[in-house]
Amino acid sequence: MTMDEFAKALFKSGITSVPTLLLQHYREIGMTNTEFLIYLQIKSFSDRGVSFPATEVLAKSVGVSDNELFQTLHTMIAKHLMQINTVQQKGQLAKDAYDFSQLYEKLSTYVSQRQQQRVDQQIDTDRDAIFQQIEEEFGRPLSPIELQSISKWLDEDHYSASLIQLALKETVLNQVYSLKYMDRILLSWEKKHITTPQQVQQERENRQKKQAPQPTRSNGNAPLPKIPTFKIDDNRS
Repeated sequence: MTMDEFAKALFKSGITSVPTLLLQHYREIGMTNTEFLIYLQIKSFSDRGVSFPATEVLAKSVGVSDNELFQTLHTMIAKHLMQINTVQQKGQLAKDAYDFSQLYEKLSTYVSQRQQQRVDQQIDTDRDAIFQQIEEEFGRPLSPIELQSISKWLDEDHYSASLIQLALKETVLNQVYSLKYMDRILLSWEKKHITTPQQVQQERENRQKKQAPQPTRSNGNAPLPKIPTFKIDDNRS
């Protein structure tokens, strides 16, 4: 067989696509290598239009005995990795089909929890950094109540670390070393829907424009100076 003939045969046999996230994390959601291989074989049959391959055919594809395949399939169902549904289409006989919706739900839950763990870890890292920065700028240790207030900004108000750091900068520039002053700044930004450093910079520029003195211009419409009027006495010599 030439390479051209092989290439044609390769593409003619079809392609089975597998989600990369599943390939990366199937062990973390409780799948064994054998269970994952069974999933791949069932997926391959499904992609070719065979929704419920015969047990002996599937066992041969996986390389296990019929009994081993049967036991593994039951284990996968018990682990909520898959289920077997009866599909009824109009004008056709009912037939069974493998359904891996539960597997994808497990994967979705795992990925979401993993992302949340990363977010929580980043918040904890930011929290420690903010504690240290404020103590350095204020020149004193923070009290337990102050530590609690800062944690509230992160956990409940969901202020970003960068926004809190900018509020600290504003506080230091105004020489008001107070956490309450920082809180007023953050609350003011929140009311104005300011959530990013770029928006803070824009707010500063707008404020500076308003505070800048307006230049005086001399033109033809400027008011003339008042000229005093005198009453002329007719008898004055």
